[in-house]
Amino acid sequence: MEDCVFCKIRDGEIPSPKLHEDEHCYAVNDINPKAKTHILIIPNKHIHSIAKMEKGDETLIGHMVKIARDLAAERELRGYKLVFNVEKHGGQEIFHIHMHLLSD
Repeated sequence: MEDCVFCKIRDGEIPSPKLHEDEHCYAVNDINPKAKTHILIIPNKHIHSIAKMEKGDETLIGHMVKIARDLAAERELRGYKLVFNVEKHGGQEIFHIHMHLLSD
Protein backbone atom coordinates (compact mmCIF):
# COMPACT_ATOMS: atom_id res chain seq x y z
CA MET A 1 0.00 0.00 0.00
CA GLU A 2 1.77 3.12 -1.24
CA ASP A 3 0.49 5.68 1.28
CA CYS A 4 0.36 3.45 4.35
CA VAL A 5 2.50 4.83 7.17
CA PHE A 6 2.80 1.39 8.79
CA CYS A 7 4.02 -0.17 5.53
CA LYS A 8 6.57 2.65 5.24
CA ILE A 9 7.80 2.01 8.80
CA ARG A 10 7.97 -1.74 8.05
CA ASP A 11 10.03 -1.05 4.92
CA GLY A 12 12.37 1.43 6.65
CA GLU A 13 11.13 4.41 4.64
CA ILE A 14 10.06 6.11 7.88
CA PRO A 15 12.57 5.60 10.68
CA SER A 16 11.03 4.30 13.88
CA PRO A 17 12.82 2.33 16.60
CA LYS A 18 11.33 -1.16 16.69
CA LEU A 19 10.73 -2.78 20.06
CA HIS A 20 10.16 -6.13 18.36
CA GLU A 21 10.48 -7.44 14.82
CA ASP A 22 10.01 -10.88 13.30
CA GLU A 23 8.79 -12.35 10.02
CA HIS A 24 5.13 -11.72 10.96
CA CYS A 25 4.96 -8.38 12.77
CA TYR A 26 6.79 -5.55 14.46
CA ALA A 27 6.15 -3.28 17.45
CA VAL A 28 6.82 0.43 18.00
CA ASN A 29 5.95 3.01 20.62
CA ASP A 30 2.87 5.05 19.69
CA ILE A 31 3.84 8.62 18.74
CA ASN A 32 0.68 9.90 20.49
CA PRO A 33 0.63 7.79 23.66
CA LYS A 34 -2.65 7.48 25.55
CA ALA A 35 -1.00 5.73 28.52
CA LYS A 36 2.41 5.47 30.19
CA THR A 37 3.05 2.39 28.04
CA HIS A 38 1.47 2.57 24.60
CA ILE A 39 2.92 0.15 22.07
CA LEU A 40 1.55 -0.68 18.63
CA ILE A 41 1.88 -4.24 17.37
CA ILE A 42 1.58 -4.20 13.57
CA PRO A 43 1.51 -7.12 11.14
CA ASN A 44 3.89 -7.01 8.19
CA LYS A 45 1.00 -8.05 5.95
CA HIS A 46 -1.15 -5.08 4.98
CA ILE A 47 -4.71 -5.83 6.08
CA HIS A 48 -7.12 -2.89 6.02
CA SER A 49 -8.93 -3.71 9.29
CA ILE A 50 -10.26 -6.55 11.43
CA ALA A 51 -13.43 -6.30 9.34
CA LYS A 52 -11.43 -7.09 6.18
CA MET A 53 -9.52 -10.12 7.48
CA GLU A 54 -9.22 -13.11 5.16
CA LYS A 55 -9.18 -16.82 5.95
CA GLY A 56 -5.94 -17.64 7.78
CA ASP A 57 -5.37 -14.14 9.16
CA GLU A 58 -6.55 -15.29 12.60
CA THR A 59 -3.19 -17.03 13.07
CA LEU A 60 -1.43 -13.72 12.50
CA ILE A 61 -3.70 -11.96 15.01
CA GLY A 62 -2.95 -14.68 17.56
CA HIS A 63 0.77 -14.14 17.00
CA MET A 64 0.31 -10.41 17.63
CA VAL A 65 -1.41 -11.18 20.95
CA LYS A 66 1.52 -13.43 21.93
CA ILE A 67 3.99 -10.65 21.10
CA ALA A 68 1.95 -8.20 23.19
CA ARG A 69 2.07 -10.65 26.10
CA ASP A 70 5.85 -10.99 25.72
CA LEU A 71 6.38 -7.21 25.53
CA ALA A 72 4.24 -6.74 28.66
CA ALA A 73 6.23 -9.41 30.51
CA GLU A 74 9.56 -7.81 29.48
CA ARG A 75 8.33 -4.52 30.94
CA GLU A 76 6.92 -6.26 34.03
CA LEU A 77 3.51 -4.68 33.46
CA ARG A 78 1.08 -5.69 36.20
CA GLY A 79 -1.90 -5.36 33.89
CA TYR A 80 -2.65 -4.03 30.45
CA LYS A 81 -5.25 -3.59 27.72
CA LEU A 82 -5.11 -4.88 24.18
CA VAL A 83 -7.24 -2.83 21.79
CA PHE A 84 -8.18 -3.02 18.12
CA ASN A 85 -10.06 -0.06 16.67
CA VAL A 86 -12.11 -1.27 13.71
CA GLU A 87 -13.02 1.02 10.82
CA LYS A 88 -13.57 4.79 11.03
CA HIS A 89 -16.63 4.63 13.30
CA GLY A 90 -14.72 2.33 15.67
CA GLY A 91 -11.90 4.86 16.02
CA GLN A 92 -9.46 3.41 13.47
CA GLU A 93 -7.30 6.18 12.00
CA ILE A 94 -4.68 4.21 10.07
CA PHE A 95 -6.19 1.56 7.84
CA HIS A 96 -3.66 -1.19 8.41
CA ILE A 97 -4.55 -3.54 11.28
CA HIS A 98 -2.68 -2.71 14.47
CA MET A 99 -3.16 -3.60 18.10
CA HIS A 100 -2.60 -1.20 20.98
CA LEU A 101 -0.87 -2.43 24.14
CA LEU A 102 -1.73 0.07 26.89
CA SER A 103 -0.73 0.21 30.54
CA ASP A 104 -0.31 2.87 33.21
